[in-house]
Amino acid sequence: MQVMKWSVIALAVAAGTTQMAVASSQSESKGFIEDSSFNIFNRALYHNRDYKNGADTTTDGASSKRNGYSEEFGLGIRLMYESGFTQGTVGVGVDAHSLSSIKLDTGKGRAGIGQFSKNGSGEAEDTQSEVGGAIKFRISDTVLKYGNQIVGSPVFSTDDSRILPEVATGTLLTSNEIEGLELTAGRFTAISRQAPTGRDGRELTEANIVGASYSFTDNFSGAIHASDVEDHFKKQYANLNYNLPLAEDQGLNFDFNFYRTNDDGRKLSGEVDNKIWSLAAAYSLGAHKFTLAHQRSSGDTAYAYGVDGGGTIWLSNSVQYSDFDRKDERSWQVRYDLDMATYGVPGLSFMTRYITGDNIDYGVGVDEGEENEFNFETKYVIQEGAAKDLSFRVRSAIYRANNSQNANYGSDNNDFRLIVEYPLSVL
Repeated sequence: MQVMKWSVIALAVAAGTTQMAVASSQSESKGFIEDSSFNIFNRALYHNRDYKNGADTTTDGASSKRNGYSEEFGLGIRLMYESGFTQGTVGVGVDAHSLSSIKLDTGKGRAGIGQFSKNGSGEAEDTQSEVGGAIKFRISDTVLKYGNQIVGSPVFSTDDSRILPEVATGTLLTSNEIEGLELTAGRFTAISRQAPTGRDGRELTEANIVGASYSFTDNFSGAIHASDVEDHFKKQYANLNYNLPLAEDQGLNFDFNFYRTNDDGRKLSGEVDNKIWSLAAAYSLGAHKFTLAHQRSSGDTAYAYGVDGGGTIWLSNSVQYSDFDRKDERSWQVRYDLDMATYGVPGLSFMTRYITGDNIDYGVGVDEGEENEFNFETKYVIQEGAAKDLSFRVRSAIYRANNSQNANYGSDNNDFRLIVEYPLSVL
């Protein structure tokens, strides 16, 4: 990993020294107010989960699982302000946000799939809100940000799969001084959950991250990242992505992802010893895309994540319900995508995929775990007019597993989500 890291940086530096920098982002700054933006993002999410075969445990955190059915419907409203940077050698700016959710429908017997926090009686809260902000500094093409922020690193990634996103608190440095090369480093001390229950709902101690990504050519890129989540685990990640154009409207894409995770310190996430990788090959033909992916886990435990953000699993077979990341699991995926713009309906798309996993090790005397998931999605985005960018998305998952997997991971269920999103740009 260390050899690969330095080879990527060395190549980037060599490439950068052959180019003359014309202008940096900071030198082109128009000002604190002039470059500012204010956006309102609205998301309504209806989510139900129908547990099968008389599920009577709560291994996935849903209190309503004993009743065999979960259902939540809510509205999330995000106000996001990002200032520009002041002019000069060192630019200064601020970001601020307000996140609010409103419960539209659920009940004590149906709540528990991640949209709302609960009160003392076990009922979903009617409203929730949080506010936050960050200060940022920029020199040339390097930005240092401190405060509350949404983060998208393969080793520390806030989740946005419910009506509100997770928000991390800490410092993040992002540098793009060399064309094609992005370097990141950060330290985070808290991360909120998607159902706001406080600044540090995941009880993070401290997470330190570093990373580098580099575009070798227009069609080939690579990345390496590492994290140290104090008293939980240390994690390394690598990615290679290659596009191979074949002909007009035809091409191949190969995407490889790899994680290595080992426990650390007080082992607050338990024993962790895992290597997991995925390789996906996608063939595009006009409006159609066909994907085949394989994912394999090895080591003494399953893949571990969550305290470092609910989105920290950049693997091909991490899908709607399952991540297919258990101990020694092997999984395959076949997927088909269709973009209806080619057929005269821009904004309309479809996706279907099937994933099957086996060889899951739950210990001596326990049957090998097996699981299967079928997903179907359709999305439509309005292209013009007063409602431009308003989108409607349906996500459906059918999850089935054998008794061993049901007892140790999650029960058979049908998961359905209807998502309506409406972004508004005010500034």
